Amino acid sequence: MTLKKIAILAAVALATQAQAQSTLPTTGTLVIVPAYGEVTHVNDEATVNFMVEEQDKDKAAAASRVNQKMKQSTDIVRKEDSKASLKTMGYYTYPVYPEAQPPVVMNAPEQPVAPPKPPKPIAWRVGQYLEVKTTNIGGLPKMTAAVQKVAALNGINFGLSPATTKQLDDKRIAETYRNLNERIASIAGAMGRKVGDATLETVDFEGSGNYAGNQSSDAAGAPMMMRAKGRMQESAEVAEPSFEPGETTLQMRLVGKVKFK
Repeated sequence: MTLKKIAILAAVALATQAQAQSTLPTTGTLVIVPAYGEVTHVNDEATVNFMVEEQDKDKAAAASRVNQKMKQSTDIVRKEDSKASLKTMGYYTYPVYPEAQPPVVMNAPEQPVAPPKPPKPIAWRVGQYLEVKTTNIGGLPKMTAAVQKVAALNGINFGLSPATTKQLDDKRIAETYRNLNERIASIAGAMGRKVGDATLETVDFEGSGNYAGNQSSDAAGAPMMMRAKGRMQESAEVAEPSFEPGETTLQMRLVGKVKFK
């Protein structure tokens, strides 16, 4: 055998040995496999917040107008959308004081200065909020414009109704589990093993994602321009607003433990 053939055989033997050493045994290996899934759906529920605010020197007069307008607003909502869910909240009453005057500088500091008298309110501001939840997205502009003749639109959020969320939850679980199977197949191939050699020992579902629309807030919005006195009257006709509900994506994460024979 020539030296050249001996060198070739030696190189082949070294390469085979190196390859054998680089391939680790996988019998009994426990693999942690994360998987992900998500589903997207058009928002089918709206949470609308209206507000009524009045200011008057007479606290009772301001409160009376607020009460009347809030009742009128709820009546309009029930007329336009009988299946809507209503909740009144955030009733507030607080005094309005005059602007603070600059202090008077005395030329004779040795003279005693009388303590300033506490300011007296010059008016009272009264307000209340109305939260409306509805799945009637098509009729939402008409209902909102009707209420805006009496109350101010303070905010609107879109999300998924509970029924739709429940339906999507089934799809989200199936999508996440499908991704787990795909990843296990990819890992088995990378390890040089068959999928049939793997046993799924544990599946740990850890749901996470956009579950509901933003919660409504009781925070006061920008004050409305109100009449100090006078008989309550409806405003002029309000043009219907345009709304785009958008969509919500629900996500899920799970971790599977796979053991190879």
